[in-house]
Amino acid sequence: MSSATSAPSPDDHFTFGLWTVGNPGRDPFGVETRAPLDPVDTVHRLADLGAYGVSLHDDDLVPFGSVAAERDRIVARFEGALKATGMKVPMTTVNLFTQPVFKEGAFTANDPQIRRFALKKAADAIDLGVELGASVFVLWGGREGCEVDAAKPIAAALDRLAEAVDLLCDYAIEQGYDLRIALEPKPNEPRGDILLPTVGHALAFISELEHPEMVGLNPEFAHETMSGLAFNHGVAQALWQGKLFHIDLNAQRAGKFDQDYRFGSEGVRDAFYLVKLLEDTGWDGMRHFDSHAYRTEDADGVWEFAAASMRTYLILREKARRFHADPDITAAMEEAQVAGLREPTTPEGGLRAIRAADYDLAALGAQGYGMERLDALVDELLLGVR
Repeated sequence: MSSATSAPSPDDHFTFGLWTVGNPGRDPFGVETRAPLDPVDTVHRLADLGAYGVSLHDDDLVPFGSVAAERDRIVARFEGALKATGMKVPMTTVNLFTQPVFKEGAFTANDPQIRRFALKKAADAIDLGVELGASVFVLWGGREGCEVDAAKPIAAALDRLAEAVDLLCDYAIEQGYDLRIALEPKPNEPRGDILLPTVGHALAFISELEHPEMVGLNPEFAHETMSGLAFNHGVAQALWQGKLFHIDLNAQRAGKFDQDYRFGSEGVRDAFYLVKLLEDTGWDGMRHFDSHAYRTEDADGVWEFAAASMRTYLILREKARRFHADPDITAAMEEAQVAGLREPTTPEGGLRAIRAADYDLAALGAQGYGMERLDALVDELLLGVR
């Protein structure tokens, strides 16, 4: 393995959630297979592996229902670990899905009292995130959906969801926080259908908010893939619209439940094109791994999972560099007329000139693009023979 793919460092901006490495191996059919991890120990272990930082839900760090004194003691201890290691907390989020009170929704619950409690909890979580240095606050509406359409008028639910995001933006502005909110789309699970199921839905929703400039996306590889969509296409559109505030990296097989596999363990071509997109555009955000070790693993396996997640990204980053340096791939891209897509369609004279021109449809229709060869060359690159 080359030096370019052997040693993660904080400069790579790799981050993990406390809930990712801390996943205890529980699933709907089985109890935990691993003991809980101490967040302080997690910070030290990830720092040793070369990570940049950690992210967290409010309840990942401060157990739900903790009194103020206990909350402050836990946070102070965690901040001590951050200071000792130099690790950062770029993003935090709020858990609005675990507790029974949220079983029918949080920001879109039919009961207004539940909606108000969800907003109180989210505002408290924003305070915690800012205290720890986070500049991005993610909102995943895992319970914002329905199974019984007669019980959930969707337009009204979207009104309440927009109201909640607007209130949280107002709060951040009033407090003087340097904070952006990132919505995380997902099509289903745990609800039968979840509001804002895809990147496109979320982007359209943002345009209706009072502070659209403060709100962007935290797309997740698994969530778009569950619907059979191309994740890198969704990320490209978020980048195009200036709305990629954060990103979750993992792996997923289309049509399956939310698997949250190690990044690159499934769909390696999709993972490659995603890494290439992020690196080619020079996106400066976090490379955040929202995934977890297989249920089969013990504690040692968890840290191998974390190391392998970063290693895979670095390998694919090196593959992206080789893609641009490979003369055969460059020639195949020329045959495919890739550069032509960057040329504006509109000539001098505009639509009038376009309509006046003659087009050799027989020649245009007969030309080949060599895309089979280009596609095969990418396969060879990824298979390690180029």
